[in-house]
Amino acid sequence: MKKKALSILLASSMVISLAACGSSDNGAAATTEAPAKEEAAATETVKEEAAEEPEVTGELVDGKFADTRQITVEVYDRGNDGGSDPENNMYTEYIKKGMLEKYNVEVTFKKVPRWTEVDEINNLLAAGDAPDICVTYSYPTVLTYAEMGGVIDLKDIVEQYKDLTPNLWNWLGETNMYWDKDPKDGTLWAIEGKRAEQQRIVTYVRKDWLDKLNMKTPSTRAEFEEMLVAFKDNADLLLGADAKKMVPMQVTYDVGWTASNLITSFLDPNMSDREFYINGFDMVTQNGTKEAVRLLNKWYNQGLLWDDFALYGSGDTTGDDMIKAGYVGSFMANWDQPFRNGEDSFIANLKRNVGEEAILVPVDCFENSAGKYAKHLYSSAGDRKIFFPVTNDEPLASLLYLDFISAPETIKYLQAGDEGVTHEVLESGAIQIIAATGDAIQNSGKNIDYTITCNGTYFGDPELATLSLAYGYAGIDPELVLQADKIARNDAYAPKNVNVGIIEAEAGVGDTLTSKRDQIYDISLAAKEADFDATWDSLVQEYLDAGGQAIMDERAAKWEEYFGSSDMLP
Repeated sequence: MKKKALSILLASSMVISLAACGSSDNGAAATTEAPAKEEAAATETVKEEAAEEPEVTGELVDGKFADTRQITVEVYDRGNDGGSDPENNMYTEYIKKGMLEKYNVEVTFKKVPRWTEVDEINNLLAAGDAPDICVTYSYPTVLTYAEMGGVIDLKDIVEQYKDLTPNLWNWLGETNMYWDKDPKDGTLWAIEGKRAEQQRIVTYVRKDWLDKLNMKTPSTRAEFEEMLVAFKDNADLLLGADAKKMVPMQVTYDVGWTASNLITSFLDPNMSDREFYINGFDMVTQNGTKEAVRLLNKWYNQGLLWDDFALYGSGDTTGDDMIKAGYVGSFMANWDQPFRNGEDSFIANLKRNVGEEAILVPVDCFENSAGKYAKHLYSSAGDRKIFFPVTNDEPLASLLYLDFISAPETIKYLQAGDEGVTHEVLESGAIQIIAATGDAIQNSGKNIDYTITCNGTYFGDPELATLSLAYGYAGIDPELVLQADKIARNDAYAPKNVNVGIIEAEAGVGDTLTSKRDQIYDISLAAKEADFDATWDSLVQEYLDAGGQAIMDERAAKWEEYFGSSDMLP
């Protein structure tokens, strides 16, 4: 009944939304008042039915269910060439066996494309066929579903079964368990995963190219620009017959990510917590972002950036393939991106395709107005949001699943696998990851698609994680990993949790504003220099009109409600 009710609810909401969007000034799409009221009443009735909390029946007997329970769990499908089946591999079998033996719970994994996960989950929810345990990086998406009555409020459930989920609570703590708890009504629509590593983005350059040009690694913005010009001017020397494929610096359609360190360097180092929060839904409205993109626009018009960066969207591998082939001189990415995926890593591919001398090294070269190399870290939370749709008839079994994967021994196995197959233990006790094959391949770094409450090296023990971090990438020089880790943390700062409850204006507009944000970056970056200001200002205004301004206004009002005239968090 719940699946049917939720399907009707979401379908009704879509119909009403389409009717609203279809209205026009000439009245051709106008509807009468009575049908509109009937639709609203019907939607409210279904919403109340869909929003009913699931009935939790059947307590545990000797720690497990007397009758076998079944749950489905979302897992990302990253489309890795040569990867393992995300629904059936060594790690899923470990989880399935462990859950069945310990709790008498059968687990089925349901893959969702990583790069279109929001659209896919929306479709599954509308069909009443969403996994019992859902995962997303987008909290506005969770809020949208919650407002439609499609998500379970976890506040009572997590408390009721706290004693049965000690691993979950010990790992996440109250901070992450209640990160999204509404400060007024106490609703808890999602649990935040924890980041064992807070490093975010690092800039990489081709050291072998610098050596050929007798240049040192850049340590300032000016030196970085000088390097880009040298790469372009010496394309024949560096790439020979492939000179026309030269890309001095690669950005992608997601400029806010792949130019993040540069953009951050343009922000006011004395920015208040209040200003950072109000403009923080999407960094495009932060004071300083425009000037950073102005510099990128200049570089683009000088031929220093990838010409076709905006043509390849989410999930496309063209940009990565260019790096692997050896055509790219510099780029910004996840701090450990070049080391990931074993034999398919950027570094392993470079060595095969170019030669042993081809190497990427991390650099720190974007200073801000205070002379610091400021960059953002992740918060300890702010990772994946884990939520249960109302079609979940097994909330206790689902919580026990989260507890199972949060146990230190489970995290260690999922991250390290079997000794001799996916890792070796060094004399120091450090775990060194080795290349895997077949169903032992991890499709995501540190296997985060299964350790959904844990993101980053942990191995079940923080001391072991620290000892092992440099050895966590098959075939990669540990010293290179340590350099990247150091740079990622240098002058870096983590965002604070501004818990002011739900920002209503954020619900339902996340995808729209993300798309508009990308358009602002992409179109402005590729505009003629003379047209940059007009292009940027016009696109930002469209972003604000589409919901960005409403979010900023509501954030400002909520800040004042909770923190008064203070500019900084206590």
